[in-house]
Amino acid sequence: MQIPEFLYNNLVNDYGEEIALKIIDRYKLKRVVSLRVNTLKSNKEEVMKILNDNGISFKEVNYIPFALIIECDESRIRELDIYKEGKVYLQSLSSMMPPLYLDLEEKSSILDMAASPGGKTSEICALMNNNISVTACEVNPIRLDRLKFNLDKLGCKNVATLKVDARNLDQYFSFDNILLDSPCSGAGTIEESNFSKINEKLVTNITKTQEALLRKALSVLKSGKTMIYSTCSILKCENEKIINKMMKEFDIEIVPLETEFETLPSSIDGVLTIIPSEETEGFFIAKIKKH
Repeated sequence: MQIPEFLYNNLVNDYGEEIALKIIDRYKLKRVVSLRVNTLKSNKEEVMKILNDNGISFKEVNYIPFALIIECDESRIRELDIYKEGKVYLQSLSSMMPPLYLDLEEKSSILDMAASPGGKTSEICALMNNNISVTACEVNPIRLDRLKFNLDKLGCKNVATLKVDARNLDQYFSFDNILLDSPCSGAGTIEESNFSKINEKLVTNITKTQEALLRKALSVLKSGKTMIYSTCSILKCENEKIINKMMKEFDIEIVPLETEFETLPSSIDGVLTIIPSEETEGFFIAKIKKH
């Protein structure tokens, strides 16, 4: 496995050579297939029965009650009626985590700043049984159509989709809660086949976008409320360093999070940097409270 020098150097600078080599070894692992039971349309018992009836082996996930790890290719799931009818949604376990840390309350307003293809948006709707008001942003028209399709398929209601770059949201908006699952380099989910995609120019540009998005999120988040900032990167320049920069601009604090996943060392107490593994993508999650 030939890892790009830029990525290797960043991992060593962030975590030291021993942990960096461990991460690189983890990149080689084949990740499990997992799905989320869409509780707006079904329940785990129905889904497990259908999987059993179709001879598909699976196991439950004790730390995510609506998740199942599937011992087959995604194509088998896509052939089933439960997939076509929106009763299940193929989603990585790490990707299911950020909405679980949101302080969701009935009738509250939540902003999903980078919503397509809708996995986390629909999970929020399911967690609250559609009894919540969601604003979901996507500027790319093709991705916006995909977002709308998935939300409709999964039975989501009370979601307003906006064709807008969330960095340009009008300041008259204000929200009780925000999910910013930010665009990133993908340094937590990368595979050998697309190593070449991660380079210094990409990371430089993406960190500027991440900063602008987080700055906007904090400006439209109501005082006293919390938000989640997450990426599928494990590079500190996309995660802790951006949060540290925002701490100098806003009166914010980190709300400590816990997880059963294996994590990497962090320079900020309470944030999670999940290491790549067979079950998990590399993922960063921080919960931020605005004063």
